[in-house]
Amino acid sequence: MSAAPARLDFAASERSTVGLEWELALVDADSGDLRQAAEAIFAQVRPGDADRWRLTPELLLNTVEVSSGKCTTIGEAVADLRAATDAVAAAASPLRIELMGAGTHPFARWDQQRVTDKQRYATLIDRTQWWGRQMLIYGVHVHVGIEDRAKVLPLSRAMLTVFGLLQSLSSSSPFWDGADTGYASNRALLFQQLPTAGLPFGFDHWEQLEQYVGDMLHTGVIDAFDEVRWDVRPAPRFGTLEMRIADGASNLLEVGAISALTHCLVEHFSTVLDEGRPLPTLPPWFAQENKWRAARYGMDAILITDASGDEELVTDSVSRWLRVLEPVAERLGCARELDEVRVVLRKGASYQRQRAVARRHAGALRPVVEHLVAERHAGRPLQSAAGPSAGSRPTGAPRPGG
Repeated sequence: MSAAPARLDFAASERSTVGLEWELALVDADSGDLRQAAEAIFAQVRPGDADRWRLTPELLLNTVEVSSGKCTTIGEAVADLRAATDAVAAAASPLRIELMGAGTHPFARWDQQRVTDKQRYATLIDRTQWWGRQMLIYGVHVHVGIEDRAKVLPLSRAMLTVFGLLQSLSSSSPFWDGADTGYASNRALLFQQLPTAGLPFGFDHWEQLEQYVGDMLHTGVIDAFDEVRWDVRPAPRFGTLEMRIADGASNLLEVGAISALTHCLVEHFSTVLDEGRPLPTLPPWFAQENKWRAARYGMDAILITDASGDEELVTDSVSRWLRVLEPVAERLGCARELDEVRVVLRKGASYQRQRAVARRHAGALRPVVEHLVAERHAGRPLQSAAGPSAGSRPTGAPRPGG
């Protein structure tokens, strides 16, 4: 007999409101290594009553998360993050600390990082042990308001058909513990080792989700719903669908661009639902393969686009979607931010730019940290990657039409 389902009340939310969360590393201004200084930052930075943004602790003491308020446009949310990071940077500067955005730190040792003193994090590490201690990762999360609970799960399934595009564009974690992993997003594969992380189940009905949560609570897998750490998950207390797909970004232009693409895709699929048309879906084995391809090959991945197994190069697919989503972006007030996705197409994703920096410095990784810090200060990508990575084509995956 199954456990009792857990009641998940979905909060009322205005359609396509948006909120952003950006996880940032604290790095030493002199060595480039991580600093365990989050508590010192929190002691100095306290948002005032007029501030819309929030600053919250994360699993490790080398990390701060800045969050926007509930916004109507991506531009508003990015402005909140800019105000937050300016405040954090001002507190960090006297400590000789810089802020760095990426999916992973290029050379920091995972076994030298300290965990934030909170019971939920202590419980997580106690349960997950070696894998939990390796969660030296950073991401960008995008919340989009959903006005009707009945839309949440169909939209979640539809987002899995474009998941790989967002992961590829944002990939920024090629290095781990001082080595090039050969992956564009090592973070994506590290994070899914946690017991409730990774791709979501393809539930058709809200009651199935409530049964899952009831079973997880009954068996002690989780103590609360927010311990379900899927890449795409409902956030019932906010009334949003939360996309936790993207690697950490080095600069606000990319935060805004990738968030705008995410925002527009959700709104596009929501409109398709309103018009009574079927939403696209992928078999779970194709969604899983796309996640691996995007993590491995990034912008050079050839992703599966439909249940028939048709395939398309990421850059071609992104360019096509940008054209489709232009009217959606105008409606949402994020046309400029969506167009800035083309900056990533021109200059390369962060993992490509990081590798280019490492090549120019004979494989040294401290210059990569300096590059990431410089992009955070500039608010945009600073250098172009020098072409695709060697050996970047997926084995056995032909070019579309090939």
